[in-house]
Amino acid sequence: MELTVRDFERIPPGNLRVPVREFARLWLAAETRGDALTAEGRGDWYLTGVQVTCRWLACGFVTFNFPSGPTRQRAHAPTTGSTRVAYEELIARETEAAERVVASGGRPGRPGFAEGALATLDWAWRRSGVPPIEVEQEPARQTG
Repeated sequence: MELTVRDFERIPPGNLRVPVREFARLWLAAETRGDALTAEGRGDWYLTGVQVTCRWLACGFVTFNFPSGPTRQRAHAPTTGSTRVAYEELIARETEAAERVVASGGRPGRPGFAEGALATLDWAWRRSGVPPIEVEQEPARQTG
C-alpha cells in the first residue's frame, strides 16, 4: 500500500496519543514490510493486525482489486470490523474489544492478528508499551 503525505495529514489529532510523525513512521514501516512479504508470497498475521489498525486510526482507505475493477473502501476497525470513522470514544471501545479477543485466545485462523492490533492500540492510543514493530531510527540531523 502506497502512503502519501495526504494520508498523514488526514489523521484526526484526537485519534493518536503519540506524535503523528512517530505514528507515520510506524505505519509506513508496517506497510513496506507487508508489501515485501506479499511480493514473496508470504504473510504475517501480527503485521497485518498492525497495518489494519494503523489504517483505521488514520481514517484511511484501502483499495481492493476486484474483477470489475478497483474499489476504494474506508478502512475497517481491526477487532469489531466496523467501517465507522475512528474517533476517540470508538477507539477506546475498540481497544477494550481487542483486549477481550486477545484474552480469549485471539482469532482462529489468524494467529497474532489480534495481538498486533492490541499492541498498536496500546502504543498509539494508550501510549503504553513500545511500538508494535521495530522502526528504524531517523538519522541524526546535522546542524551548522
